[in-house]
Amino acid sequence: FFFFFFFFPFFGLEHRCSIMLIPKKNRRIIYEYLFQEGTLVAKKDASAPKHHDLDVPNLQVMCVMRSLKSRGLVQETFNWGWFYWFLNNEGIAYLRGYLSLPEEIVPDTLKKPRSQPREGGERRGRGDRGERDRSAPREPRKFDAEKKVGAPSGDFKPDFRGGQSLGRGRGGREGYRTQQSGQGQQAAPQQ
Repeated sequence: FFFFFFFFPFFGLEHRCSIMLIPKKNRRIIYEYLFQEGTLVAKKDASAPKHHDLDVPNLQVMCVMRSLKSRGLVQETFNWGWFYWFLNNEGIAYLRGYLSLPEEIVPDTLKKPRSQPREGGERRGRGDRGERDRSAPREPRKFDAEKKVGAPSGDFKPDFRGGQSLGRGRGGREGYRTQQSGQGQQAAPQQ
């Protein structure tokens, strides 16, 4: 067994996880965190000594989550070297049974954010606009008066300078085509 990993240490995650035994204590820590948050994130680094949020080796976290994914209990997304796992309804039911939790406890992702009641019960708006008639036309804003609408004035003369593009966008150096056409054959006289 040791011989196998000594000479073939670079096998993928699927080979490492297929023969890994994870202690119940670590599995329970991972399950509790996953159920509490509803999501779990791990860097794709099998050699990391521990996960950045849990006191468990990162490889064990990846293997446990891979097992849950293969059973259809979590949804996995991989982006920029990080795994993102999201609990689905079947996963919530499974973890609730594994952790012996009542039905009232749900992950944080399913809880609605509590809005704190405002003092005085008044609705706060943006700035001091006061009450105004919404059917009336609005007053012009500062930058509306500065806008110039329509075609440019008669003295507008755009200037497109060629030859300053450092050889990009115009097909190379100046006069290349005329020099080349003059060497092989004579150019037709222009009328």
